Amino acid sequence: MTTPLLSLSGVSKSYGQIRANKAIDLDVAPRSIHAILGENGAGKSTLMKLIYGVEQPDDGSLSWNGEAVTIASPAEARRLGIGMVFQHFSLFETLTVVENIQLVMPGRKADLAERMRALGREFGLEVDPLAHVHTLSVGERQRVEIIRCLMTDPKLLILDEPTSVLPPQAVEKLFETLRRLRDGGVSILFISHKLEEIRALCDRATILRAGEVTGHVDPRAHDAHALARMMIGRDMPDPTPAAPMDAGETRLELIGLDYTPDDPFATPLAKVSLTLRAGEILGIAGISGNGQNELAALISGETQLGRHERDRIFMMGRDVGTLDAAARRRLGFAFVPEDRLGRGAVPDMPLTLNGLLTAHPLKLLRKGLIDRRKARIFAETCIRDYDVRTSGPEAEAGALSGGNLQKFIIGREIMLAPKLLFVAQPTWGVDIGAASDIRRKLVRLRNEGMAILVISEELEELFELSDRIQVLHHGTLSPPLMTRDTKPEEIGRYMIGLKTQTDAPLP
Repeated sequence: MTTPLLSLSGVSKSYGQIRANKAIDLDVAPRSIHAILGENGAGKSTLMKLIYGVEQPDDGSLSWNGEAVTIASPAEARRLGIGMVFQHFSLFETLTVVENIQLVMPGRKADLAERMRALGREFGLEVDPLAHVHTLSVGERQRVEIIRCLMTDPKLLILDEPTSVLPPQAVEKLFETLRRLRDGGVSILFISHKLEEIRALCDRATILRAGEVTGHVDPRAHDAHALARMMIGRDMPDPTPAAPMDAGETRLELIGLDYTPDDPFATPLAKVSLTLRAGEILGIAGISGNGQNELAALISGETQLGRHERDRIFMMGRDVGTLDAAARRRLGFAFVPEDRLGRGAVPDMPLTLNGLLTAHPLKLLRKGLIDRRKARIFAETCIRDYDVRTSGPEAEAGALSGGNLQKFIIGREIMLAPKLLFVAQPTWGVDIGAASDIRRKLVRLRNEGMAILVISEELEELFELSDRIQVLHHGTLSPPLMTRDTKPEEIGRYMIGLKTQTDAPLP
C-alpha cells in the first residue's frame, strides 16, 4: 500500500472538560483531495489546528511521509510543506496585502505583487496587492489567504470553505486548479458544507461527529442527503416554503444613492435603488468586493450620509441617512454583519455580555447597571433556541466555532423582534444542518410579516430564501428580478458584468 502523506493515529485534544477531538485516526493519501465533514462544533477546526501546528495534541501521534513528526508551530508545518487557509483569517489589518505575503515569503515587494496578480488572474482570485487588509471584505481576505498558501508551493493544502468567495462561474475553474495541483503531487484537505461540491471534487471523506470519527467514505458513492445524514445523525427536514402573500408597508427604501468613500481602496456606490416591504425577503447577490461592505455600512448606520446627501435612505418611512446605528435600531432595525468576530461580537467577552451589545433595550439594564440575571437568561435562551454548541453563557465568543457564533448572533438579533432585519452572509461557514435551521427561521419570520434584507454570495441560498434578487456589481445594483422567474445563470451574468443596471428585468 502507498504510504500516506499524512497519518494521524489516536489523536485527542481537550479544552478543560470539553473533548474537541477523541482518538482521531486519519490518513491523507498522496495526490488526493480529502474532505473533512461535520457539523459546526464537530471538531474539524481543532483537528486542522493540530495538523498545522497551532495546537498540540494531548494524545496520539502524527506521521509525515511515514516518519513520526511533532509539528510544534505553523512555521514547522510550512517547512514540512503544509499550508492552511483558516476560517478566521490570520492577516494583519494595518498592513497591505503584499506586506502580509512578505511575512511568509521572501522576495521584493514588486515581484511578490506581480506574482499575486498572476495567480489571481489564473485562479479567479483577484485582489489588489497594495490594498490595506482592513479595507477588504471577508471574501477578499479569504482570497488573500488562498493566494498566500499557493505561493508557498505546499505539498498539503488545507482549505476551509474556499468557494464561499467565488461566483458560480469561477467555482469550476478553482476545482480545475485543485485537480491540477493534485495531479502535480499536492494533497488537499478540503472543508466545505456544500456537499455537492465535495461529491464533485473529493475522492475521500472523513466524517466527524462530536469530536469522533464516525466513518471514512468515498463521497462520490453517496448522494448529498446520505452524506448529510452521516454528518448530523438524522434526516434533513425539507425547506420551509415561503407562503404566498402580498407585501405590506415599505420598511426600507434607497433612492438613487451615490456614495464615494474616503478610502481610495473602497468601492463607490452609484445610483443604488431598492425597496423592501414587510413580508418579503430581498436578496443581494454579487462577488465579494463589489460594494457589499459599503452598502452594509450605509444601511446599518455605521456610515452616515452628509447633510447635503439626505433623502436617500428611508427606514419605516423616516429619512435615516444622517442617523447613527443606535437611532436606526430604535426604529426597529436589526443587523447581522458578515464579520462575526469584530463587528458581530467581541472575542474576549462572554456570550452574556455579547448579548448585551444590541439587546440591552430589552430591560437588561437597571438604572444604568447590568442586570446580570436577566442578561444571563437572555443568553441562555438564545443558546437553547438556536442550538448554539457551547459550554454555557459564560463561554467567550472567540472560543466558539464560526458557525456556532453565527447562530448566536443571528439569534440575538431575531430575539429583538425587529421590523426590519438585515443579514449579511447568514450561513457563511455554517454546516448544512445549522444553515437549514437559519434559513427556515428567516422564511418563518418573513411569513410573519418581517422585512428581511439578505446579502449573500451563496446563489443557492438566495434562490431558496428570496422573493426578489438584485445583483451588486462595481457599486451598482441590477433591477429587481423575481426569483421564481430567474435562473442562476442570469444572476451570474449580472455578477460578472455581462448584464448591467440599465438592462430590463428578465421575463
